[in-house]
Amino acid sequence: MIKLYHTPISPNSRRVWITLLEKKVEFELVELKLDGEQLKPEFLALNPFHHIPVLVDDGFNIIESLAILDYLEAKYPTPAMLPKDAKDLAIVRMVELVTVNELLPATTPLFPVMLGLPGDPEKIEQGKQKASIVFKLFEDLLDDRPYFGSENITLAETVAGTIVPLLVSLRVSLSDYPKLSAWCDRLIKRATWETTKPTPEMIQAFRSIFQARMAQTPT
Repeated sequence: MIKLYHTPISPNSRRVWITLLEKKVEFELVELKLDGEQLKPEFLALNPFHHIPVLVDDGFNIIESLAILDYLEAKYPTPAMLPKDAKDLAIVRMVELVTVNELLPATTPLFPVMLGLPGDPEKIEQGKQKASIVFKLFEDLLDDRPYFGSENITLAETVAGTIVPLLVSLRVSLSDYPKLSAWCDRLIKRATWETTKPTPEMIQAFRSIFQARMAQTPT
């Protein structure tokens, strides 16, 4: 059986988790606590860079969430989560890569707020400004279909859809982006998003780990 090594609060993990659920693949979840478990030899044997998620399928270890998503799409093509049309495929890939390379790094300074911790006001504002650029692009890429480049959910949704709703919960407004706002509302009502949503207990556990790390960081 497929095993997914993950941390529930991680968007990188969650995008793979959602994809497995959407494709109705049988799998086992293996939760990894980021309090040092990721540095143990048994996990480093799966991923020498000690990052999650890792997918293990019949002895084959796959690291990097986007590579995992492509693997799942190729091995389990039904339901299809990548369009065949060249333009639509490009839209999905753009959303995936812009989310990973632009949106997530820029808005990471906002995440301590989710944990009830103080953040850097300047970096938070910079993150919100970068988010507005990404949101404008996403708004322009959405058409009259419910999802990016498709009538059905795609990998663009599992990637961007685990970041954009999180930012909304951190009071990053989508009021200027009506199509993106409707898209976001559509996703969070899906059973797969509800199933994988971080619980208050998960957030508190991660908050404790984060605080412990901050206390160990030299000032």
